[in-house]
Amino acid sequence: MNVIILTAGLGTRLRPHTYTKPKPLVNVAGKPMLGHILDTLQSVAIDRLICVTGYLGHRIQEFITENYNFPTTFIEQTELLGQAHAIHLTRDAASGPTLIVFGDGIFDANLEPLNRKHDEGVIYVQEIDDPRRFGVAVVEDGKITHLVEKPEQPVSNLAVIGVYFVPEVRRLYDAIQTMIDNNIRTKGEYYLADALQIMIDRGEVFRPDQVSVWKDCGNPTALLDTNRYLLENGRSYNGTVKRSIIIPPVYISDSAQIENSVIGPHVSVAAGARIRDSRITDSIINAGATINTAILSGSLIGDDAYVEGEFQKLNVGDSSILRFS
Repeated sequence: MNVIILTAGLGTRLRPHTYTKPKPLVNVAGKPMLGHILDTLQSVAIDRLICVTGYLGHRIQEFITENYNFPTTFIEQTELLGQAHAIHLTRDAASGPTLIVFGDGIFDANLEPLNRKHDEGVIYVQEIDDPRRFGVAVVEDGKITHLVEKPEQPVSNLAVIGVYFVPEVRRLYDAIQTMIDNNIRTKGEYYLADALQIMIDRGEVFRPDQVSVWKDCGNPTALLDTNRYLLENGRSYNGTVKRSIIIPPVYISDSAQIENSVIGPHVSVAAGARIRDSRITDSIINAGATINTAILSGSLIGDDAYVEGEFQKLNVGDSSILRFS
């Protein structure tokens, strides 16, 4: 099976962190979100991983090749014309059954059944209270009949999570080509939902499969929520600390240095970070950051940033310096 993973988005809602790294490499619970996604794919018999990259795409390539053994093809999307356009760029690299995954959300689903032959497609969904911010699937008699992007009126509460299985990806490429030939766009972009709707209208069958967990990582609030969930569900780890109190769950890298501090709950501290004389809760401290005499909650501290003083809540990008005196 092929897996196409889309990682080219700019991640504007996670700035300043996405000025210096691609959105899928933003850290959560001790690992880039892309790492959590690729770990979920370990149950799939992957013949080829096809990764569509964009801004700072070389860092995506380095992360995958250094940490995973998937046979991987990297394709750059130089114009951000939408999800379907990104998939269209892979048309010379794939045929047959294909799983498509957006690289900006963490999910938990049983993907192992996809290793067997299927004649029908699957669109993974989660039931949510307010689906207006997401695309939704309308289902009749167990089959998806319509895909609606961010509906103003409640037509369904099944949010599409950005994971799709198509039994023959060539038919998806044909649908996308139809969109391009006829300039079928939504909000100026070629949306995957529109291509899938063309396939459905042509008689392709897609069934919904509800996932047990889906965590959107699109903004700081959502990222911290995902961090809390992962730490509470098997991703916690305690490295070595000195004269400090740890309130679990936390993730503390073995190479982090923590002294005279109270850390937790729901704190991730990445490799090489240094924390001294501080109190930190519900925060993500990235690689090489330094925190001195600070009180932080609900904060994101970038790589190699320096924070000193009585702050309460910060969203600090890489290599920044904040000192309160």
